[in-house]
Amino acid sequence: MQYIKFYVTVLFFGALWCHAQESAYNLTGTVIGADREPLYGVTIKVGNQTTISDSEGHYRISNIRRRQVRVEVSAVGFEPYVQTLTLTLGSNTLQIALVPKTNELETVEVMGLTKAQEVNRQAYNVTAVDATKLYNTTMDISGALDRVAGIRVRESGGLGSNFNLSLNGFTGNHIRYFIDGIPMDNFGSSFQINNIPINTAERIEVYKGVVPMWLGSDALGGAINIVTGDRYRNFVDVSYSYGSFNTHRSVINAAHTTKGGFTVRFNAYQNYSDNNYKVTVDAADINTGAYAPNTKVRRFHDTYHNEAIIASVGVVDKRFADQLLAGITLGQNYKEIQTGARMVSVFGGWHRRGTTIMPTLKYKKENLIEGLDVTVNANYNLGSERNIDTVSARFDWFGNSKPTGTNSGERSRSLYKYRNNEGLATATVNYRLAEKHSFTLNNNFSTFRREGSDPLNPTNADYERTKQTYKNVMGLGYNYDIKDLWSTTLFLKYIHQGNQNGPDERNGMDKLGYGLASAYYLTPQVQLKVSYELTNRMPSAYEIFGDVENQEANFQLNPERSNNANVGVAYDFSLRQDHRFSLNTNLIYRRAYDYIYYRLNNNQSKVVADNRDGVETFGGDAELRYSFKNWLMAGATATYQHIMNTQKYEEGYTGVSVVYRDQMPNIPYLFGNADVAVVLRNIGRAGNTLHIGYNLLYVHAFYLYWPSRGGDKLDIPQQISHDVNVVYSLQDGRYNIALEAKNITDTRMYDNFSLQKPSRGFYLNLRYFINKK
Repeated sequence: MQYIKFYVTVLFFGALWCHAQESAYNLTGTVIGADREPLYGVTIKVGNQTTISDSEGHYRISNIRRRQVRVEVSAVGFEPYVQTLTLTLGSNTLQIALVPKTNELETVEVMGLTKAQEVNRQAYNVTAVDATKLYNTTMDISGALDRVAGIRVRESGGLGSNFNLSLNGFTGNHIRYFIDGIPMDNFGSSFQINNIPINTAERIEVYKGVVPMWLGSDALGGAINIVTGDRYRNFVDVSYSYGSFNTHRSVINAAHTTKGGFTVRFNAYQNYSDNNYKVTVDAADINTGAYAPNTKVRRFHDTYHNEAIIASVGVVDKRFADQLLAGITLGQNYKEIQTGARMVSVFGGWHRRGTTIMPTLKYKKENLIEGLDVTVNANYNLGSERNIDTVSARFDWFGNSKPTGTNSGERSRSLYKYRNNEGLATATVNYRLAEKHSFTLNNNFSTFRREGSDPLNPTNADYERTKQTYKNVMGLGYNYDIKDLWSTTLFLKYIHQGNQNGPDERNGMDKLGYGLASAYYLTPQVQLKVSYELTNRMPSAYEIFGDVENQEANFQLNPERSNNANVGVAYDFSLRQDHRFSLNTNLIYRRAYDYIYYRLNNNQSKVVADNRDGVETFGGDAELRYSFKNWLMAGATATYQHIMNTQKYEEGYTGVSVVYRDQMPNIPYLFGNADVAVVLRNIGRAGNTLHIGYNLLYVHAFYLYWPSRGGDKLDIPQQISHDVNVVYSLQDGRYNIALEAKNITDTRMYDNFSLQKPSRGFYLNLRYFINKK
């Protein structure tokens, strides 16, 4: 609580101080070419401030101190643009139309960077996904991530199922998730990357290995930052899709900002699916005992739906705040549970419900004083979760049931309703000492306290035990930067966590980490990157206390630590002007101690988090992109990772462990993607575009259990999946119609513990978008 009071005090006095400052001016607009198509990568300079237009041609410069300014615009292949403006307080708009140079019409090449490309130029091993290019698909965030080199998003079933993201050998909670730099640890079950639609993001930043300290995280192996952006001040974006397995998805994004800076932002979405796809299992009739191996049956108890609203109101572009927003995040979800950790367990009544009720506060101000930027965020989740297991029967894969004659439920009779009461407060201060030098201080404080009751088990002593954690992550960083030549960051992280499980079990953990990241341009087209971090991760509340569903508790977990090293090369080049290539390659090394991994419990009905003495990972990934003019794009990614167990002795055994230096089980080690897209413009009439795309996913076979266990090791077979999509956009993207076919060859797809994913599916997506300048 004292941390929250501190942040509020900083915010209050910062606002008072800013009242005395000079008024600021802001300039926004769009850059277009002779054919009225938006131009990206155009340089816009106002005074000593410079920005670059994004993929939609939009630009924005804030906190201009002078009323009369000179606007200078430049782009290769176009005549320079210069204009003198007299600005008014608050927002100003300037639309810029560039004229091609008449003597270069045959060799025009606009050199510039989108926001995603700018992120990729950082010293970290980072990949930024331009989400705007996927808005006409039915994809969620996890689907976009699954196409990034080094990433496998592993789901236990269809829409709304549990997921486990693997990033360069690290999985699950080794990876941290953020929205606009705010940790998602306390967002609840209604907000997960596999149910958040892609339309909510402007881009997705994937940090592999070393994580920037300004994210305020104790990630062990990487971070995902979903950037929502604010490119459009007045817009409406609505989409609806319908497809196989009675799947419905809809999204509404809208914002309105007045000239005076008052703003209202609204995002809402819903997902629904019966998830009644067919699976192949070894089934037995629960009444007759008749055994039917390798039988295809339809899932019958796997309905999922969730609804979410994210709303905020406040002001932007004011002298006391670039952004000051108060908001509310609301969500609810319902999930029927078809199987346990393996498909041999079948359920027909067990389900869960969850809600999110989370007030939020966001404050941001650049140049609070000259060179000082301040960002403050706070939220608190008041939502609840309910585990409902009241049907005293056993089910088989044919949907038959048989009463048990007891009140035991299907797994453990329960109406347990609980609140995790998770709060978060973050503050980041960045100070630019000089053009090349800057310092950053970040602090992230979070709390967790689970409280609940069960009317069916009122005397269960476990429900009366206090389950509580609090964690504070503090980071300090220094950055040295020579634009377009060399950038280096040094940082320290200090982490403290306290845990309590009832009156008798308490522990505290303190860890110190450090790291560096550096990038150097050998030529304007070749960038070298190197980064290293000694990082620590505290066990999460769910690993310590369980998730009241398919994960057991383990209060004795130790913190993890890891040495992470990355070396990478980025190379951009062109052949004969129209053929453009981009190649990114990265080598990785990870040496983790007290590594937290998931294993099946003794009866293989649940998973449990546990420590291993050590895990060593080495490997690499690569991505190659190609484009021809503005109508043909293609690319491919490949990832290899050798994840080796370095625990030499096993508890309860003498001698060296038989699995010592084995490949870690149930983690894919070789996989990749390939895609190709054709964009045909002015089809039917001017302003209409036809997009035809294809994507391939390949996952090499991998072991489910330890390779050295002989006959017990089993394996997940090789998988190849093909997706195709067709998008027709009318009136420059105002109306959009998309058709998608997923897994068109109906390959049997697996991820976690051989749980089968959806079979072939077809989907229709309709989208309407309007932006008022």
